[in-house]
Order: sequence, then structure tokens, then C-alpha cells
Amino acid sequence: MAEALQDLLGIGQKVDATTSDYISYLAGQPVDALRSSERQLLSQASNSALLSIQSLSKKSYKAVVGSADSHASLRETIPALSSNAVQLSRFISNLDSQVEHFSTSISKAGDSKSIARRRQVLKMLENADRLTDLMQVPTLLSSTANISPLGFSSTLDLYGHIQRLGALYPNSQLVSDVLSESEASILRLATDLINTLKAPNLKLAATLRTVGWLKRAIPDLIAWAPAQDMIPVVFLLCRFITLAATLDALEPLRLLAEDERLSQGKPGQSRPSGQHTERFLKRFIEVFREHSFGIVSMSKSVDTNLGGTGPDSLDLLHPLPSALSTFPIHLVNMLLEPLRIYLPAVKDKVARESILTQVLYCAGSLGRLGADFGMLLAMIGVSEWVDLVKRHRLLAGRLESVIGDYR
Repeated sequence: MAEALQDLLGIGQKVDATTSDYISYLAGQPVDALRSSERQLLSQASNSALLSIQSLSKKSYKAVVGSADSHASLRETIPALSSNAVQLSRFISNLDSQVEHFSTSISKAGDSKSIARRRQVLKMLENADRLTDLMQVPTLLSSTANISPLGFSSTLDLYGHIQRLGALYPNSQLVSDVLSESEASILRLATDLINTLKAPNLKLAATLRTVGWLKRAIPDLIAWAPAQDMIPVVFLLCRFITLAATLDALEPLRLLAEDERLSQGKPGQSRPSGQHTERFLKRFIEVFREHSFGIVSMSKSVDTNLGGTGPDSLDLLHPLPSALSTFPIHLVNMLLEPLRIYLPAVKDKVARESILTQVLYCAGSLGRLGADFGMLLAMIGVSEWVDLVKRHRLLAGRLESVIGDYR
């Protein structure tokens, strides 16, 4: 039926799908419907399509006009593109010949300084992050050392890493500069550690920690002396400076004692009581006893911690005595000198015995460390020293017997 209708309308067989579907639709409709309602339906569909086309043209006319203009310009751009492509092809051929000429003229990379320099620059670009980290090492060393004493170990570890880099790359100017700046930071760190050893109330634990850090820092700064020889000397010097500064604080009392001593030989003046001299000597002996015992005892611990040789050991490589073996002599001279000068100004027997008892206790404290100086008091003219020692030994013997009976 549809084919007969197509023949009747003179359309033929080659129609689009929409036309074919509509002819099939018409073939299935009754004649009355085609006469009455189809014309109206077509009119409505035509009107709806017209409205849709008008709405579409109103919204999209600019895009349609632009597209039309762009398509019109293709007539000019496509030939230009073709011409440029041909020109690019010629340039590529020329570039290829130049590259081949360059590769044949330079057989080895080492024969060209420019290529070697270019490779060096490329390596630097590849390692830019590492080089940046390396240049930040001196600043990092200073910051870690200033955070807290716990940062000293990290600082020394980082400095050891820089030293290894310096050994691996001795010809690198950058590594040499970083190593030089790092050495300055380690020198400041060593200075801070040495100042720590001068603290008035230095404890043994802090001493051993500081000495351990110095043991790692000093060999890198002083190559001509082993750490086990240098650090005990540095420790004794620091503690001696602290002791001297503490004793210097007694200068007002010493001046009063000096006035009493000088006024004894002047005629026409009342005889001084020696109270100022007694106060000065007692305070001097008290400070000396506390500091001298701590210096010698901690110095022994430092020497043991460093693995140094004791003063009595035979070491052919270190024939000179250690600093600790001769240091107590200087300490004792510091105490004997004011006793020799000012003790004669104290005339009261009880006061003199009180002062000498303090000296006896001080000698006993150092005697436990092998530095008893009691026998040297006879050299400064202390006549009652022998009797005082005998009485104290007698009292000590009685106390020991009482304790033994109690046990």
C-alpha cells in the first residue's frame, strides 16, 4: 500500500527514513481522516516547526553567523597552513643536516669545553635540591646548637657528615666553603661548652655530658693534641677560674683583714681583736674546701671517662705527668698563702683552733683524693698544728672504739 502510494505521488523508492515513515503512516489512515484532520495536523506541525526554527534562530544566530564566517575563512587559512607545513618540512631537513654536521665535527664530549660545561650545569640542575640543603647546613648547625643542650649531639653528628663530604670532595669549592663555615659554628659550640664548665654549681652529670661533647668537638678543631690530654687541662683551667672568681668575691673581707694586720705593728693604737681576719679566713677555707674537693674529684671522673692514663701509670708515649697530678700543689698554695699572711693576726686561741680545725677537715677531704697537705702547715709556722692533729686522731680513735663496741 505504501509503495503504491509512493508511485502515485511520484516520489520513487529512494526517500529518507522520515518520509518513508510518514507515507507508511498515511497508508494506514482512512480516507475520511485524511480529508478531515490531516490537513489540520500538518498545519499545526508546520506552525510548531516554524516557531521552533524562529526560537532557535533568535538564540543561536550569532553562533551561526560566526561559524559561517569561520568556514568562509578556511579558503584562505588552509592554503596558508599547507604552505607553512611545506616550509617547516624544509627547515626540519636543514636542521637534521646541521645536527649531523655537529655530531660528526665533535667526536668526543671531552674534546669540547662547552659541552663539558653544559653537562656540568645539567648535573647542577639535577642536584639543585641537594646543593640547597648543603648550603643550609651552617645555619642549621647554629640553630640546632642554640635550641638546647640536647641539640649538641645532633650538631656534632651533622658536622661529622660535612667532614665526610669534605673528604669525598676535596676539590669542591662549595663543600670547602660549607666546611669552613661549619668549623666556625663548631668553634662557637666548643666555646659555649667551655663556658658551661665554668658554671659555679656544676654537677658531675652535667660535667660528663659536656666533656663527652667536647671530646667529639676538640679533635676536629685541635689536631695537634689528643682529646684525652687536652680536655682534663681545659676542665681544670675552667674550674680554677671559677674558684678564683669565687675567692675574689671575698675581697672586702680581705681588705678588712689587711687593715687589722697592718695596724698590729703601729704604736699608739689599740690592739685589734682579729675578728675580721677570723671571718675572712673561715670563709676563705670554707669556699676553698667545697670547690677544691669538687674540682679534684670531678677531674678524676673526667680522666676516667676519657680513658686517659692515671698519674702513676707508666706510659712511654706520655712521659710527662698529667695535669691532675700537679694541680693540687697549686690549690694548696692558694690556701697556704693567706694562712701564712693573716693567721698571725688572730691572737685568740679558740679562734685559731677553730680556723685550724677547718684546715684539718679540708686537708682530710683532699686526703681522701690523695692530696693531703697537712704536713705543709709546719712550713708556714703553725706551731699548734701537731697538737691539734694528735687530739683529733685521739678523738677519732675513741669514736671508732665506741662504734666498734656498739656493733
